[in-house]
Amino acid sequence: MEKKISMQDIADRLNISKNSVSQALSGKPGVSEETRRLVQKAADELGYQYQTNRKQKQAETNAPRNIALIASEYAFSLKSFFGEIYLSVEKELRDRGMSLFIESINDDSKRDLILPALLTNYDIDGILILSHISTDYIAKIINTGIPTVLIDHHSPYLQADSILTNNRFGAYMAVEHLIQLGHREIAFVGDIDFSPSYQERLDGYLLALKKYGIQPNQDFIFSNAQETQEQISMLIETLPAKPTAWFCVNDGHGFLVTTVLQQKGFKVPEEVSVCNFDNGQLSQIATPKITTMNIDLAYFGNKAVEQLCWRIENIEEPVHEILLPTQLIIRESTAERKNLNE
Repeated sequence: MEKKISMQDIADRLNISKNSVSQALSGKPGVSEETRRLVQKAADELGYQYQTNRKQKQAETNAPRNIALIASEYAFSLKSFFGEIYLSVEKELRDRGMSLFIESINDDSKRDLILPALLTNYDIDGILILSHISTDYIAKIINTGIPTVLIDHHSPYLQADSILTNNRFGAYMAVEHLIQLGHREIAFVGDIDFSPSYQERLDGYLLALKKYGIQPNQDFIFSNAQETQEQISMLIETLPAKPTAWFCVNDGHGFLVTTVLQQKGFKVPEEVSVCNFDNGQLSQIATPKITTMNIDLAYFGNKAVEQLCWRIENIEEPVHEILLPTQLIIRESTAERKNLNE
């Protein structure tokens, strides 16, 4: 019996993804006219039987697109941050008449590089990946050929559009705020191996010190600090000298630093100032409330959907990295250095 020619056969012949073949044959946007022509030529030469099933008819009538949102179980658990981005993605897609499919990736799937089931079970037109999973796992998703946009993550090894916070400039502005209050002994605390964002915030911290002629004190840079009260307490106890201000990479670190300093008898901000990043719930419920860099999470989601829609229509354009601005929110946890110890 003669083998029936499939889309995968065409993809293998042209060394492109099956999804690109599907887009080309169904008339969907997302592939260039040259690719569409090559696919149709290969299909004819191989004897591919064009089908006029329901899926193709929907494509021909501009049926709503299906978008997948994928994240690790851990990222989905961070509801105060990524939860807000997810809600804005959901609303933006609904406003555009598009359908949203969601799947969380557990540790086993990440380790074994098992692709999300929804990519097999549904005709997915575009993928949004929320935060980090693993470089190998994200690369495997990108290699499906389905247009993909990364949200709050990027890597030199991942060739996909990214929507990012301008972490360097945001951290620069936060540390500049502390310097302009008269502080020169400024500590940095955060685990830079946890996220590229935290490495970029360390870069911004160092840029601000350099701009104002302040030599970084290596005793004040805690770039591998875990987000636990035990570790924050230990590093503050073992400091040979005490910083007059702390810049923390996120709300969790900022809340812990403020709490531990107060437990050890330091007055915030009278004796020491604290500034952090993200403007999450912890910075708002702390006493005193913590000065922070605000991220517009709703705009994050909107911009990700907008970029994915553009990418679907412009699949062969170069990869884009889009940096979103932050805003300094000054609260009660920072004070002028000249007022200290009066």
